[in-house]
Amino acid sequence: MYTLRFDMRAPGFGADPATLYSAVPQMCAWAENHGGLAAVLCEHHGSEDGYLPSPLLLASAVASRTERLPLSLILILPFYNPVRLAEDIAVLDVISKGRASYIFALGYRPEEFDIYGLDLADRGRLADEKLALLRKLLAGETVVDGDRRVFVTPQPLNPGGPGLMWGGGSLAAARRAGRYGLGMLANANIPGMREAYENSARKHGYEPGVAFFPDRNNPSVVFVAEDVEQAWAELGEHLLHDARTYASWNPGDETTAGFSHVDTVEELRETGKSHVIITVEEAISRVRAGQMLALSPLCGGVPPELAWPYLKRVGDVVLPEAASVRSVAVETA
Repeated sequence: MYTLRFDMRAPGFGADPATLYSAVPQMCAWAENHGGLAAVLCEHHGSEDGYLPSPLLLASAVASRTERLPLSLILILPFYNPVRLAEDIAVLDVISKGRASYIFALGYRPEEFDIYGLDLADRGRLADEKLALLRKLLAGETVVDGDRRVFVTPQPLNPGGPGLMWGGGSLAAARRAGRYGLGMLANANIPGMREAYENSARKHGYEPGVAFFPDRNNPSVVFVAEDVEQAWAELGEHLLHDARTYASWNPGDETTAGFSHVDTVEELRETGKSHVIITVEEAISRVRAGQMLALSPLCGGVPPELAWPYLKRVGDVVLPEAASVRSVAVETA
């Protein structure tokens, strides 16, 4: 009942990028044998702390070290050539034996669009154009455009291509997901969002797919500690860096899940809902209640040697304890 999320931030006070990147496949290989449900790899560009710009490459490294762990990649679609992206997705599908799925997003930082020579105002049009072609190519179709014939090899292992979802936090994002018959992974739960998604899907001839609309207070980063005080002393600056950077990219955003507008470690600990450190007992209680633990073991450049005990505590202690409690409950029922 936990996922691993990696965005590879490497601020100057944390571990260096080479150390962080080498730890990711190792952690994923360990997690697939200790209750991990998926590895989530995110994308941004031009970030001073080195935020992961290439989830596909990192996913290939993870796939080569794992056998069963699902991979979930969040990609900013306007930045990609759809033909090359379809080829890369197809190759990763083969390497991972069909374990990779994708969440596409529009992107929102003007600085990133400048890097790619694109206009932020064109992102919706670009996404629609690229998504339409991408889906056809991943489904094995040959697309004819004048004298040009476009097709992709190798074919993905999954018939029709890998699982695709749309991500975002607006009604427009919900409608886009429905219009293309995709699942919906929202980063907010604004009023009417689910209805907009379901109505759009049915309007365009699709049954609504898998959809998640998280509450504003859902934590995006969870650590499980034996000693919460010590953990905040060890991890606090890393978590604060992550929280403050996301908040600076989204000024005034009071709807997106996982954001905290705070200035100090103490404020993040006391009032922030996005980054939490909980006890083993609390973690067991959450797992027993069916809640997912969103682990981000290298959050804000946490050195791997510091991160490993927190990760292993979940797989070696929390999940077995939660399972044993459930077993006792069933036996005595």
